[in-house]
Order: sequence, then C-alpha cells, then structure tokens
Amino acid sequence: MSTTGLRLIPFRGLRYDPERVGSLAAVTSPPYDVVVRPDGLDHLESADPHNIVRLILPQAAAPAARHEQAADVLRRWLAEGVLAPDDAPALYVYEQRRGDVLQRGLIGALHLAGAVLPHEDVMPEVVADRAALMRATEANLEPLLLSYRGDDGAAGEVVERTVHTPPLLATTTEDGFAHRLWALTDAEDIAAVQADLADRQALIADGHHRWATYERLRDEHPSPSPWDHGLVLLVDGDRSPLQVKAIHRHLRTLPVATALAALDGSFRVRRLGAVPLPDALAALAGAEGNGFLLAGDGSFHLVDRPSPELLARTIRGDRPEAWRTLDATVLHSTLVDHLWQLPDTPEHIAYIHDTAAAVEQAERHGGTAVLMHPVREEVVRELARQGVTMPRKSTSFGPKPATGLVLRSLALD
Repeated sequence: MSTTGLRLIPFRGLRYDPERVGSLAAVTSPPYDVVVRPDGLDHLESADPHNIVRLILPQAAAPAARHEQAADVLRRWLAEGVLAPDDAPALYVYEQRRGDVLQRGLIGALHLAGAVLPHEDVMPEVVADRAALMRATEANLEPLLLSYRGDDGAAGEVVERTVHTPPLLATTTEDGFAHRLWALTDAEDIAAVQADLADRQALIADGHHRWATYERLRDEHPSPSPWDHGLVLLVDGDRSPLQVKAIHRHLRTLPVATALAALDGSFRVRRLGAVPLPDALAALAGAEGNGFLLAGDGSFHLVDRPSPELLARTIRGDRPEAWRTLDATVLHSTLVDHLWQLPDTPEHIAYIHDTAAAVEQAERHGGTAVLMHPVREEVVRELARQGVTMPRKSTSFGPKPATGLVLRSLALD
C-alpha cells in the first residue's frame, strides 16, 4: 500500500443507449460474484438480450472461449450503438436508494498506487479468470466498492450539490433500489474532489479479486498506461455508512450429521429444530463466543462455546486478537481445516451472500450450510490498517453498485 492518498481521475464512460435496450433495469446485474446460481444467471440473460451478464459472466465450454466471447459481444454492442462512450471524460456521481437506505458516491478511475486498504485474502484462480476477461475485453466492466472517511470534505459537498440537478439516467432495479447517475465534468468541481481525496485512504468494501486483478494487469503493462487505473465507486462512509452483512458457506460434500459428529466435545451444539429462519438467526445473535448456525437437514443447529484449548491449538498466535477471535478465522482454521478437514476449493465450499439461498442449496444437495455473524466495519478497518488480511469472503459490504450503468474502456483512455 502506498501513502500517496487517493487519485481519482475522469474517464469517458461507456453507457447503454436507452433507445436500444428494453429498459436500463433489464440490462443491469448484481456484481459477478453475487450471481452465483445458474437460475439467477438464466434469469438475467432472459431479462434482455443485452444484459451485462453476457460480458461479466459469458457462457462457453472453455475459459478462453468465454473471454473471447465477451470481447466479441462488447465489440458488437459498440458497433451497433448498444453501448456508446460519453462525449467527455467525467467523474460520475452515483446514488442508490431503497427505503431508509441511501448511498451516494463517486465513480472514477483510481490510480492503483493510492492508499487503498485490502482486508481479505483472494483466490488465485478467480484473479486469473478476471484478469483474462479484462485482457480480452480491454475494459473494466464493473466498479469496485471503496469506503473512505470524508470528514465533511469538499468531495462530499460536490456530490450533495450535484444530486439536486437533473441526472443522466434513473432506473429502479427488481431488488427495489432506485439508481441515479450524473456526469461531473466541471473542472473546478473535479479539482476540488481531487484535492480533497489527495490525503485520504480507502477500504476495499467489495471487490478484492478485481483489485488484485487490476494490480496484476498494471504490472503487465509499461507505465504510464490506462492499466495504472481501475474503475471504482468511492463512498464517503461519514455521509453514507455502508451496511455490513455476512457471507455464508455451503459445504457441498459434508452432510450435516457428519459435520455435527465431528464437533462432539469441542463446541456446544443445540438443535433448534425446523424453526423459521428469522428465529434461527435471532438465536445466532445470542450465541456465546464464536457462533454458527448449521443447516441442511431440515433443522437448524446452533454451534457456539468453542473449546479454548482447541482454539489455542488450531489458530495462529502471531496475529492480533481481533483476527484470532473472528468467526471466519475460527470457522476456517478450527472447523474447516482441523475438524472437518475440507479443502477450501469450489468443489467443496461455495460462498453465498443470501441466507435463505445458502440453506436451500444445502437442503437440495445434501450438504451443510454454515450461517455467519456479520463483522463490524470498525474491526475490518482496524485490521486493514495493521496490514492484516481476514479470511476470504469474511464480509459483504453494501449496497453494492449495480453492474451495467457505466463501464470503462481502456481503449478510450
């Protein structure tokens, strides 16, 4: 990590032409790693023939074919005018609203040498796949989500002033979020934003694999080049506090009975029965020490009170206490690695954001769903400042930006 602050620059955004698609809502998607189930992918593909999943999750038998297919689709959409570049480089003010949830931020191209704090480990195979896709398309197809402390600075003031002007686009997606986007092209406003960000640092809230991909591709190209920057959404956490949710696990090859038997004498296990999911989650909130909900056999099982001696034997002692006591640390170091002896590979472990979907997957396929507590943002930020990475997929920050509202073509920079 550098200490050079944050350097956010304008770019010519690629955006859908509303006249050439059914609706803007129909061509958007959640981030690629949230579209985890085939039925979700099929639903998005059928929503509109130009849905962005055809770029971020192309379907073909071999990886190379997938990536080249995405590049072909992008070239065709550009030639047909389905996607078109804006006339002038801009920073983009982006707003998401649903009920009491309101998030506003700036989308721009961020210099990769800036003061950005990662907090999670990444999976090399995912980084390799994303890198191949970006190489083929020469594009940043969806922004990362970064959070910074703005202290009521000029960048936040520019954002708040901009949202009172007519937007470039407005749409409401099927999850109920209303989205609005503005192009910020005024030189004085851009200069004020850049000066305000110059001594700040940001936390990667969502997109560790894409950030690692940006860094890999930057290292492959002589500098200076467009690959020195990556597409991000930068949110002032003082004005728009992010929500932090857990990411749950589906242990594909581990039946619930086998999982429970391995815990005998090491954790307290209480069978809750076939209670409603909200009741089970309420019980998890009251767990003592590290706690987890296991499901998949038609019942919920609350697992907590781990053996201190077992934790001492299975968890690294050279990390801060805040890391050693994380539920994700205990899950992977003590349960997955030691008691259940599962490799952390896609064949054995799926990471699922939606709680009900994790339970449904386990019940359908005979595996075990492990439902997790969310981690407080303050813990995440403090560990990141210390340079300590959390176990992969420990947190889910949101709301996440919709994919497809604005893209960055490196060929235009």
